[in-house]
Amino acid sequence: LVGVHEEYAGDPRFNFIALPKNVGKRKAQIAAIRRSCGDLVLNVDSDTILAPDVITRLALKMQDQAVGAAMGQLAASNRSETWLTRLIDMEYWLACNEERAAQARFGAVMCCCGPCAMYRRSALVSLLDQYETQRFRGKPSDFGEDRHLTILMLKAGFRTEYVPEAVAATVVPNSMGPYLRQQLRWARSTFRDTLLAFQLLRGLNIYLTLDVIGQNIGPLLLSLSILAGLAQFVTTGTVPWTACLMIAAMTIVRCSVAAFRARQLRFLGFSLHTLINIFLLLPLKAYALCTLSNS
Repeated sequence: LVGVHEEYAGDPRFNFIALPKNVGKRKAQIAAIRRSCGDLVLNVDSDTILAPDVITRLALKMQDQAVGAAMGQLAASNRSETWLTRLIDMEYWLACNEERAAQARFGAVMCCCGPCAMYRRSALVSLLDQYETQRFRGKPSDFGEDRHLTILMLKAGFRTEYVPEAVAATVVPNSMGPYLRQQLRWARSTFRDTLLAFQLLRGLNIYLTLDVIGQNIGPLLLSLSILAGLAQFVTTGTVPWTACLMIAAMTIVRCSVAAFRARQLRFLGFSLHTLINIFLLLPLKAYALCTLSNS
């Protein structure tokens, strides 16, 4: 960051804001937004690299005055580092081109991701006080900025969109420890904002209601299936082959569809993520649900 400042500090097109201390991403965003003057605000994480045409493509989507925010497609810039970064890169592709793309059909992407998102400044300014003062159980919220800001934008009546042609590459965790810590933050953020999202879903499309319910009920049902299978194995000594085969079949179908849509056979390897989900992410989400007040 020092090198970036030295290179661009003398350029009249740029204005660097040096805060006296590290006050977190949210307050840094707010300080920049309040001192900005353009019609559009682009949020980019410090570890993200944008394709040359990202701003143009996002700005074209924002020409519609009903659109309050738009996000680009995310990829892992360090995809080739480890087996985990390869899995995360596929996870990002699926999250963008399945979940976000489907939500965008109804103009309601539920989370415009932090690494690359453009906002309408006039809408942002009207929401800054709510954004800055978000609290959970009496404590200030200090993570999940992108999801909360997106929901505030939807509550204000703006559309949120996904632009797959606007590609941004971001650094992802290359080992399990940082990845699980990231997933813990994201899980807490999702649970915290789910109730807020439910309040606005009634005014949106029935698909979005089912989508949000499915994202929260799906892991619960899978957890119950696993617990039932373990109970069967402990009490009867028999393996719940039906449940195992059903999970395997659903995994193969999902990965095959992704491989076909992306025209990349590597997505068949995303099957490995099912094991991570069952043995690591599901217990982590249960822990997140029990510790929502933790920062």
